[in-house]
Amino acid sequence: MNRDRSRLGDVHREARARLTTAGIETADLDARLLVEWVTGCDRLEMIRNPNHPIDEAVLAQLGTVLTRRINGESVHRIIGKRAFFGVELTLSADTLEPRPDTEALVELAIPFLRQRIAEHGVADLIDLGTGTGAIALALLDQFRQLRAVGVDISKGALDTARANAHLAGVSDRFATLCSDWFSEVTGSFDLIISNPPYIPSLEIAGLQREVVLHDPVRALDGGQDGLTPYRIIAEHSRQYLRQGGAVALEIGFGQRRDVEAIFAGEYFALMGVQKDIGGHERALLFSPV
Repeated sequence: MNRDRSRLGDVHREARARLTTAGIETADLDARLLVEWVTGCDRLEMIRNPNHPIDEAVLAQLGTVLTRRINGESVHRIIGKRAFFGVELTLSADTLEPRPDTEALVELAIPFLRQRIAEHGVADLIDLGTGTGAIALALLDQFRQLRAVGVDISKGALDTARANAHLAGVSDRFATLCSDWFSEVTGSFDLIISNPPYIPSLEIAGLQREVVLHDPVRALDGGQDGLTPYRIIAEHSRQYLRQGGAVALEIGFGQRRDVEAIFAGEYFALMGVQKDIGGHERALLFSPV
């Protein structure tokens, strides 16, 4: 950063220009978020007081984070947190960064859980591959009568999920379990929910730099055809579901037909579909028949 430009407004403009020159598509938003985070000045302060002085130590820190962004690290990984369905989550190297598209899975699950709670007074879900805990914690935030177990094979991810549950004020209703899918799971649940890895193995290298360089590959790799986790979940879910229970899953673009066929082969019927913000079929709800 240019040390002669030490006013907030100038710093913001220079940050935006640097990201734009580097070809960052979201340069305007990214610059604002990073400047706000580093300087501690919110958007209103930028408007009201563009001449607010910025010292050299802050300028140096901003220069460092802009370099990280240009090198492919996402804004929210740099900041270390992201909001998801109204819940603020911390991120770690062991977890995916929750995406807005996954909110479609939460939206699909809400009516089902509302009905189960109305019928039984309480409901239990298990979130397979919980990562940051985003899905389970968002649903716990919606329903006080809900309890959840977050399952992950990564102990680091489970540490992150527990920390996020504490921050969200729902840790008394959230438990974690280190398990390779169902291998250590016991008990029964009203809802099995998951955003499983669904990228075909050979396609991972071609994903965005932010994903390839910083998201854990294990949380992305869905096997040769991207469908291996769905086969595992379809094969084993029935024995962990209560009467009238369901399975809710996020899917990748164009995977509905294949996932529906996998679950039909295990005698599950498709009960609901939810589209994401881009209008793509993103989440499916299945019930045993």
